[in-house]
Amino acid sequence: MNFEELQTLDRQYVMQTYGRFPVAADHGKGATVWDVAGKEYIDFASGIGVNSVGYGNEAWQAAINGQAAKLGHISNLFYSEPYILLAQRLCQRSGMSNAFFANGGGEANEGMIKLARKWSFDKYGKGRGTVITLNRSFHGRTITTLAATGQEVFHNYFFPFTEGFRYADANDLSSLEEVAGHDVCAVMMELVQGEGGVLPLDAEYVQKVAKLCAERDWLLLIDEVQTGIGRTGALFAFQQYGIQPDVVSFAKGIAGGLPMSGILANEKCRDVFTPGTHATTFGGNPVAAAAALAVQDILTDELLEQVKEKGAYLRAAIEGLDLPCLGATRGLGLMIGVEVKGERTNAQLAARLVEAGLLVLTAGPDLRLLPPLVITREEMDKGLAIMKAALS
Repeated sequence: MNFEELQTLDRQYVMQTYGRFPVAADHGKGATVWDVAGKEYIDFASGIGVNSVGYGNEAWQAAINGQAAKLGHISNLFYSEPYILLAQRLCQRSGMSNAFFANGGGEANEGMIKLARKWSFDKYGKGRGTVITLNRSFHGRTITTLAATGQEVFHNYFFPFTEGFRYADANDLSSLEEVAGHDVCAVMMELVQGEGGVLPLDAEYVQKVAKLCAERDWLLLIDEVQTGIGRTGALFAFQQYGIQPDVVSFAKGIAGGLPMSGILANEKCRDVFTPGTHATTFGGNPVAAAAALAVQDILTDELLEQVKEKGAYLRAAIEGLDLPCLGATRGLGLMIGVEVKGERTNAQLAARLVEAGLLVLTAGPDLRLLPPLVITREEMDKGLAIMKAALS
């Protein structure tokens, strides 16, 4: 089917919840995608950070095909090997204690909030369930994770929202202390605020928050839905901040393109969830877990170092283009924000780049780049050339 036919059917049969670019993707290889008409695009978006090992990775495909032929799904009332091995790998590489698997980022964060509140209830009883999050944060689109999100624009339409959240300014410890109280059980934050504009937190601030949580017996919850699984140049961003969280969430790149997410808990929190207190039908699905194990094999320490180098290369090159509509870059690894200047909005610039053959994202008022972690120098240079030609 051609693009026009697909677009017509989409408008007729699919809820119009997305502002889609006029591109119908057909297939890809590495960090390059082709649409149904055969037009080529360099992908600096990777499905909003999901396609961590790019398109058409043969090891990833083989893991999925082999597991699908063997066992596609089994209830969590039974054991299966892939999710157990994946939990072992993640815990060993992160220093955490155990795992719970789910399907998407909002669900993972919801589980993390539930765990924190149950931990506090088990220890202190009722009345201590408030979670402090940060202004400009984003934690998901369920009713509860929308309430946890520190952006007023998301607090609309779906009333009543879940209670029990207060918001503090990032990188300002006094702001956090001002909203604290006897009812607080946890602090929840992204180490790089993704949807808020790709805003890395200061390491000193994060370490002070971790210390404050320990002093007041609050849990430290780190949302790594976007920053996790190699995106910032370490398996988890918290490993670059000198902290060890009580609970960390992950999603997006974990299974390289299949829907999967989860949380990891430390030793203190490993036994909070007991049979019947949390569950999800597809969590730990054997095919998704097999794909995630393949991703873990691909994300070697050497590749994670390359992620840092690629991020530094892209940031320097973008600033070196000296385009009047773009300013400074920021970020960590291959999670990059690019300042937008001038009269054109970030949405207008993104549309122009996509039209020219470069897939990008927006965040806050600026552009956001999340290339596949395996992107090559040749693909980066092609994308940079498109950016220069399209925005000059």
